[in-house]
Amino acid sequence: MKKYLKTGVCVMLSLCFALSYAQAAEKRQKFGADKRSEVAKKVDFKPSTETIRWKMVMPWDKGILFYDVAAHFCDSVRLASAGRLDIKPFSAGELVPAMQSFDAVSQGSAQAGHDWPGYWKGKNEAFVAFASVPFGLDAEGYNIWLYEKGGAEMMNELYGQFNMVALPGGQCGQEMGLFSNKRATKMEDFKGMRVRTVGWYMDILNQLGAAVTPLPGGEIYLALERGVIDAAEFSTPAMNYPLGFDEITKYVIQPGVHQPGIQCALFFNKDAYDKLPEDLIVDICAKETQLWSYSWQNNLNVEAVKLFKQKVEFVKMDDATTIEFRTITKTYLDGLKEKFPDVKKVLDSQEAFLAEFAEWRDARSGVAAWPYEIFVGGRTTE
Repeated sequence: MKKYLKTGVCVMLSLCFALSYAQAAEKRQKFGADKRSEVAKKVDFKPSTETIRWKMVMPWDKGILFYDVAAHFCDSVRLASAGRLDIKPFSAGELVPAMQSFDAVSQGSAQAGHDWPGYWKGKNEAFVAFASVPFGLDAEGYNIWLYEKGGAEMMNELYGQFNMVALPGGQCGQEMGLFSNKRATKMEDFKGMRVRTVGWYMDILNQLGAAVTPLPGGEIYLALERGVIDAAEFSTPAMNYPLGFDEITKYVIQPGVHQPGIQCALFFNKDAYDKLPEDLIVDICAKETQLWSYSWQNNLNVEAVKLFKQKVEFVKMDDATTIEFRTITKTYLDGLKEKFPDVKKVLDSQEAFLAEFAEWRDARSGVAAWPYEIFVGGRTTE
């Protein structure tokens, strides 16, 4: 009898819920919808039988985990297409030198490429905004902005100026700060420091009185070892660990304000991309790579940080220093927007998103996922 009563109660509750929801729906429309749904219902093509073979070039050596991100996308495409689209990844120097991968795809000597877009700032300053902006979008922010706020379309427009189609292709999260032989926690500590970094952070540090050089990743260790530079950054903990910077430095200066979110891109020769059969939908594989890369990297980062702490001391810039960094960065970025229309378009869009998202960021704050002991000790935000 109890069993039937419980069943009856469940049915009544379900009916009440359905009725209440229906009454609420009369007042307001459904909140949000998947825009792709209607497109997916109108599939009017048949699976192709053609086998297509492409070459992918990139600025990464096989020993750098960015190579694995690119290769993961190629594997996803091969699996999803049952081998009908086979993209073979070539590391830096195998087909073309690292920094010629962009031109190789633009000109059609390779069909696909993978990158950190900031490498191409000499072609258009706005590429840096799709890679990482100091104090800018983090991984969550990039994903929302790219997929929901028009960022991916802007990325595609920029690469489109060079006869290419582009897709977000790997979000690896926040970078580490500077591996350094000089302890620096205050603004004056950075004056005169010889640093390796790239992108807009290079210009910002130079304005602070540092001496910055954009050394290639493979030259950083030797430069630190010989004392040519005092400090250097490269990437995430997992990316950095194989490079061995902890063997020749004393400190890691946190946080990595220069890259709150490392965004990579996949780019394709437009002529080759436009010839793809309709059923070979590579953008889904790109999104899968975007999700996987973040989870994969941050899981690896946990162990990498433990290993680093055995040899180097992690120090943090004080709050006043990070705020001053933020202020100087704002002035620098505003100057870029005045000089470069494409930079202004992209940064204005990102900044509008950050302002809009701030309401939700504030409302949800105070429940950071710290272990119990840390949280009850009073640290409730990240």
